[in-house]
Amino acid sequence: MAQSSNEKTVVGVFEDYRTAERVARDLTDAGIPRDAIEVRSNFMTGAAGRTSEAGETHEGGISGFFHRLFGGHDAEGYGGHYAEAVRRGNAIVCVTARQEQIDRAVSIMNAAGAVDIDRHVEHYRKTGYERHDPSAAPYSYEEANRERERLREANSSASVPVVEEELQVGKRTVQRGGVRVHSRVIEEPVKENVELREEHVRVERRPVDRPVEPGDIDRMRDQNVEITEVVEEPVVQKRARVREEVVVDKETSRRTEQVKDNVRHTEVDIEKLPGGRQANPDFRSDWQSRYAASGEPYETYEPAYNYGYRSAGDPRYRGRSWSDAENDLRTDYLRNNPNSSWDRMKDAVRHGWDKVTGKRNA
Repeated sequence: MAQSSNEKTVVGVFEDYRTAERVARDLTDAGIPRDAIEVRSNFMTGAAGRTSEAGETHEGGISGFFHRLFGGHDAEGYGGHYAEAVRRGNAIVCVTARQEQIDRAVSIMNAAGAVDIDRHVEHYRKTGYERHDPSAAPYSYEEANRERERLREANSSASVPVVEEELQVGKRTVQRGGVRVHSRVIEEPVKENVELREEHVRVERRPVDRPVEPGDIDRMRDQNVEITEVVEEPVVQKRARVREEVVVDKETSRRTEQVKDNVRHTEVDIEKLPGGRQANPDFRSDWQSRYAASGEPYETYEPAYNYGYRSAGDPRYRGRSWSDAENDLRTDYLRNNPNSSWDRMKDAVRHGWDKVTGKRNA
């Protein structure tokens, strides 16, 4: 966006000249003076929508136009990128106005499908583009159409990874404790009483006075009498006996433990963007049966169809019925389309709404 005094300039890039002209009419209807709006295209390319009557080479003029528009503020080289887009068959709309009108112009351009110049340049680079060459030949009608098809295919799909975490619970052995048994030998004194018998020889002489008996005569000879004394002594003997056993064993038990944790996953919300093509033949079929006879082109009603289609998926209206949401839809629609008529467009909005909510079959 370039700035001059109290005015600013906004540039929108569109696929073809017809769309750019329609945007210019919408901007004029929104109160922006027509002399503040410029529509530029490559007149050398039939795909732009019209041909040059004088057969002029417009590329130099386009490059000069963007040089004057950006001047020394074009550090990123956007002037060349816009000129390259025109060379490849696109059309541009420039609006120079006050800030409040610029905001309205941006809204109208986005609703009409203004392309993302950065994504286009990224695509250009894949085909060898580095910077705009003012001397390069403009695209022919066939080349411009092929370029559009490549861009549509490149922008028609994108992948969003859907990631989900799974809770995996395993088991591991953790040492929590145990028992260690030590044995050692301890000596302790013991006492035991034992009864011992001792024999002692006692010699006693007793005086006797009696007659000799026959047996006494036999004893009158030399003889020896020997008596042995016997004494008992304690004998200590130790015997080892097993009195007790210490048994160390393990007891196994099982328990069920509930594991709680948070897992994450990716949820993808799909939102229809404004200004894009809702490749839905049902919208055009409904226009054919309902509005074609009035002479109004399909493009007049297309924003209403798309608005109803987008709103049915908007979180503000999700789950609400048409009758419940209609007043809010009407207010929001007229705020974004002040030059439109709700009574004239309501049925088209309702048709787009019903396509999402399932009230009308495809």
